[in-house]
Amino acid sequence: MKNNFIRNCKLVLDLSRSRTCLQTQSAGLAITASLKLGPVKYSKKGRKIVDIPAAMALSAESEVILAPLRLAVKEQGDLVRQLKADGKPEIEVKKAVAELKTRKKVMEEKEVSLRPSLAKFDRTKMEDTLKRRFFYDQSFAIYGGVTGQYDFGPMGCAMKQNLLQAWRKHFVLEEQMLEVDCTVLTPEPILEASGHVARFADLMVKDMKNGECFRLDHLIKAALEKVCAEKKTSAETKAECEDIVVRLDGMTKEEMAAVMKKFDMKAPLTNNPLSEPIEFNLMFQTHIGPSGAIRGFLRPETAQGIFVNFKRLLEFNQGKLPFAAAQIGNAFRNEISPRAGLIRVREFTMAEIEHFCDPEDKSHPKFSGVTSTALTLYSANNQMGGEAAKLVNIGDAVSSGMVANETLGYFMVRIQQFLLKMGVDNGRLRFRQHMANEMAHYACDCWDAELLTSYGWVECVGCADRSAYDLTQHSQATGVKLCAEKRLPAPVTRDIMEIVPNKGAIGKAFKKEAKSVTDMLAKLSLEQIEKVEADLAGGEASLEMDGKPVLLSKDMVSVKKYQKTFHVEEIIPSVIEPSFGIGRVMYAIFEHNFKVREGDEQRTYFSLPPVIAPVKCSLLPLSNNTDFTPLVHKIGQALTLHDISHRVDDSSGSIGKRYARTDEVSIPFGITVDFDSLKEPHSVTLRERDTTTQIRIDVDKVAEVIYQLSTGRTTWAVVTTQFPKFEAQETKSSDEQQPSEQVATVQLKFDLKTKAGLEALNIHLEHHSYVEGYSLTQSDFLHWSSSPSQPGEDCPHARRWFNHVKTFM
Repeated sequence: MKNNFIRNCKLVLDLSRSRTCLQTQSAGLAITASLKLGPVKYSKKGRKIVDIPAAMALSAESEVILAPLRLAVKEQGDLVRQLKADGKPEIEVKKAVAELKTRKKVMEEKEVSLRPSLAKFDRTKMEDTLKRRFFYDQSFAIYGGVTGQYDFGPMGCAMKQNLLQAWRKHFVLEEQMLEVDCTVLTPEPILEASGHVARFADLMVKDMKNGECFRLDHLIKAALEKVCAEKKTSAETKAECEDIVVRLDGMTKEEMAAVMKKFDMKAPLTNNPLSEPIEFNLMFQTHIGPSGAIRGFLRPETAQGIFVNFKRLLEFNQGKLPFAAAQIGNAFRNEISPRAGLIRVREFTMAEIEHFCDPEDKSHPKFSGVTSTALTLYSANNQMGGEAAKLVNIGDAVSSGMVANETLGYFMVRIQQFLLKMGVDNGRLRFRQHMANEMAHYACDCWDAELLTSYGWVECVGCADRSAYDLTQHSQATGVKLCAEKRLPAPVTRDIMEIVPNKGAIGKAFKKEAKSVTDMLAKLSLEQIEKVEADLAGGEASLEMDGKPVLLSKDMVSVKKYQKTFHVEEIIPSVIEPSFGIGRVMYAIFEHNFKVREGDEQRTYFSLPPVIAPVKCSLLPLSNNTDFTPLVHKIGQALTLHDISHRVDDSSGSIGKRYARTDEVSIPFGITVDFDSLKEPHSVTLRERDTTTQIRIDVDKVAEVIYQLSTGRTTWAVVTTQFPKFEAQETKSSDEQQPSEQVATVQLKFDLKTKAGLEALNIHLEHHSYVEGYSLTQSDFLHWSSSPSQPGEDCPHARRWFNHVKTFM
């Protein structure tokens, strides 16, 4: 079914493309080549090259091409709805959903490929830069490395810390959240109650000869699709394969083993025999303590530490709802086949928020201030109907019911504001709603902030309404009430029924198990207490504890009934959870900010916002002249006092090459100490990375200005209006011979081959910094190249100028 659909889609696309080309040619237009190309291409060198999309909107020609695909998705979505409404068997619904996913995937991939592009993106060049400048690299590389594990170097570590600090300011500080830091080692009962022990398991098989592991459902799916693609496969076998693929998610270990045996499946690459299916828990298991008696896991998420501390956090917040708790920390998942760099790893940093609120009132006091904020929303209805993502005001999305409640909508806006502030391209950001078959059984609504990268759309932030699931589970597991009190509008009198144990009689009857029996009685629900009362009226009551029957007589327990007036009621709060995968966000920011200097493909740089740039400023003395040292030291101290991270680069390379080095590691600002800086009043040039423009600024003011720029309190556009502009030409990496080539064709102001010309230049430079005045220009390079030798001591100003210009050559 899937293969036929894809072939049909290809045919429809070919026909529609031909028809579109004919229409545009007749109108005297031409469709751009980008419409004919897929999203991913490979150059002759094997580098992965992708298009950087210009915007979310598509052209009319692209919509014509997409129309049949959108229609196919809509028809299948309508079919899924109808099957569910008619109460059809689950297997029929699953088949229809699988077909819907296939059509949706084809449509989305085509939609990405049709989006007009601004430029080409070379992933290999970017990743080489990141590794060469040690932003990050594979862990234990000298031992061959470990897949799915990465070490952050000085630049990557600094950027990550800046990103996390900005996250704290944006969420914890501005929203007055309660931050906690919980242990990574988690005992098994906690994760059993949360459902992780049962849910975080996959079946896998091993290559019997080389030990390579494969996730079983993926292997079966790939093998059956290969069987279906063979021409000699009968229609009955193809139908059977499609049926198995649909039912894979619900298959047992034994059923999957039977499928492997029936189709004689082997290891994909080696064709070696495979082992029997093995259950593989994605959590890292360990034992706590020397005896090994306490079984535990490295936490798969940070949220559970917040849930189990809810009672203490509520007390800290004076018992008031709503409130939010936040945590930043590492989580661990033992992925069977990690891939795609930082996107799928085994150890990763998470930043999570748990916002606790009244389940009957999920309004947010700040929502009215963000209702006009526009978000690109890809709702479940859009996906089922084959429609594109739409730009919608969050106020309209909440009022229409597209987004479940105000608190969820408010956090979606805050997530978008944070990502854009950190350097994410707004044209490559969308919020995709989970479809019904993706939604967790306890979730009311869930939206993922997805970022478009060279790997496709990547889920980087999840924002879910988890209802009261987690607190309820932990309450049931421990018998501890994890609830809040809500004041009633008026006092309410209610009938109360509770079970009262006779501990003496229970102790005699059950001895060592007496405490367990008493704890079990305390956890009984109202329905269970009513049943015990009814059973005791006829003799003995029977309950079950750890799979064993417990018989209770009238002398062991009694049921007490009375009335009580309540002024408050206990509620289990609902939880709205924004969850950030920091590594994924970092990778997307790297891709969205990797640039090539216009006109010079050899010069690449990261245009990271100053707030998360690993180093805020470079300090560059123009040469190794010892006269610069005191001033460089003074400026360095001022930067340190302003908490500005900086690096001094006094290497012998030209100033242009040193600028390129600092650009490559995303240092946003560069201070250059030149010969004019030695004059009173002392001043330096300040250069901005992205525009390469420079200003002249007093030494006493430069640290404060960089602090304001680095913290987002001002912008470069504002600063350039406050200080004089400094004109300096940055040569390309291929222009080293350019000045000498032009000497013969340009009339020079001073003839440095003669004594008179050299003396005239010396007199001129006594009152000016450069040949044309106070800016370094091409004329300085041409005069320098025409000089047969360095000026002597009798021409000190010309000698100073000569040595200065030499640093640029």
